[in-house]
Amino acid sequence: MGVYLHYTVSPYHQLAIVFPKKGLNRIRILTKFPFLLQASSSSSSSRGATCPMAVLEQPGGKMVVELVGTFNELTERMINNQQLLSTSSSRLLFKTLKLCLPILQTLPLAPDGRSPLSRALSIALLLADLQMDAQVISAGILRNVLEADAITMYHVKDRIGISMAHFLHESFRLDNIASKVDTYDDQTVSALRKFCLTYYDVRALILHLALKLDMMKHLEYLPRYQQQMISLEVIKIHAPLAHALGTHSLSLQLEDLCFQYLFPYSYLYVNTWLRAHQTGSKQPIIDVLKEQLLQLLKSDSILAEMVDEISVEGRYKSHYSTMKKLLRDGRKPEEVNDILGLRVVLRPSSNLVTTYEREKACYRARSVIQSLWKEVPSRSKDYISRPKANGYKSLHMAVDVNGIRPLMEIQIRTAEMNMLASDGTASHAFYKGGLTNPEEAKRLKTIMIAAAEYAALRLKDFSSRNPKCDGSDSRDRIFRLLDKNGDGKISIEELMEVMIELGAQGEDAREMMQLLDANSDGSLSSDEFEMFQKQVELVRGLEDRDDEYKMLLNRKLQVADGSGLIQVYRKELEDRLGLL
Repeated sequence: MGVYLHYTVSPYHQLAIVFPKKGLNRIRILTKFPFLLQASSSSSSSRGATCPMAVLEQPGGKMVVELVGTFNELTERMINNQQLLSTSSSRLLFKTLKLCLPILQTLPLAPDGRSPLSRALSIALLLADLQMDAQVISAGILRNVLEADAITMYHVKDRIGISMAHFLHESFRLDNIASKVDTYDDQTVSALRKFCLTYYDVRALILHLALKLDMMKHLEYLPRYQQQMISLEVIKIHAPLAHALGTHSLSLQLEDLCFQYLFPYSYLYVNTWLRAHQTGSKQPIIDVLKEQLLQLLKSDSILAEMVDEISVEGRYKSHYSTMKKLLRDGRKPEEVNDILGLRVVLRPSSNLVTTYEREKACYRARSVIQSLWKEVPSRSKDYISRPKANGYKSLHMAVDVNGIRPLMEIQIRTAEMNMLASDGTASHAFYKGGLTNPEEAKRLKTIMIAAAEYAALRLKDFSSRNPKCDGSDSRDRIFRLLDKNGDGKISIEELMEVMIELGAQGEDAREMMQLLDANSDGSLSSDEFEMFQKQVELVRGLEDRDDEYKMLLNRKLQVADGSGLIQVYRKELEDRLGLL
């Protein structure tokens, strides 16, 4: 049958690895949490012990654990990203999870080997990081269920609402936009991008791009020619569209992933060169330089009197942008000056009234930086005294950092300049997306803002811009959603109703209530449910840690062959295991 190895990672976490004698690419990794299993067995003799592993022994409890854990993870991510989260948004997300979780857990694995639930959650978290609202995040989850034909749009309309059904319909319309063109020449794809920006819901476009990014991250299972066909479409249509929408992180990731599949050797060359800009430690050099500069600026007494706040941001130039600059300008790698970049943003003191006084803070910051690193004047530019035609203001410095090549670029600006630059970045993004007419870009930007405002109005989020306005954290939200009658406790009837909606038996609710009801009053108080949520968080944390161990093991067992597919290096592994 196979070889079974048991590996203890820690007293709290064990891995069981099954190596089949044939086909080592089908290695299975099983997990155990011994201390939780022991708690499960002991909890049967002590009433009211809160143990999610005992709850997981019955299907209904497992569904509730997944519901609570997933809801909390998504809402916490939304709050951390300063996202709007009103009561109506929470209810929408909660209804979506109740509908989708039971279905996702029964669907077969995706072609890339992931579970549908894992894929849906990855997309939802990506959308939360992009600061999308609850409707877009919910749509990202529902798409996985609809694509599997597990439910129809009529079910969505009945269970979630007609607004969600309309939005999903708009999302599915975008699936075939690439088929509207026969060639990928610049003029054709530029016209297609303009068409998308004009006639489609902006939020549906971002959802579409998030789905593309998720797909691009998991192309290893496809033959190389299909990887390249998909990558060519994405880099010509979707990456520039992400630029035009101002979703910078999406566009950079899409470009780099496409670059990796289309030109693997060039990508390896650029990646090796960029990786050379490391300190040799675990901390990237950009983080080291950023912290060094921030501490120096804060220590300057003159600057401290001029500003109330100083922030420093750091970034690496992307692989794709680096290669474009090398090819377009014919430069040598050491001549590309913005591979490493820092941006200093100053919030001037309220005592500085005039624009001239506030601008002096930028020049003071430049003087401080000159005392740390050697400036190269021929590569520096002063856009404060000589602003660009579009009003852009900033100081750009090229500095020699301890002989590191290429030179590092530093931008210095006030918070007001940074805000105006961000608005200017939107215009730059439209240009990147193929919109060179300023009036056309301005009109499309107005449409995008109006669409976003209308979406927020539909979810009634304008009254909840402060995530903490209702005085509760994300854990309280799901308790209130389960407590339908608002009496401050979850009754057996309310718990049973949720379990039935999740496709479990009503008897599971009684067993779960017995496990969680510490004071035996027949209901769950907020404190009892809080204890349960902490245990759920612990279990999910261990599962995440287990995924890290799986990835670590797989990296040691797998190598990439010339076809781009990931395969197990059989001979070395079999020799070590003595299976031959």
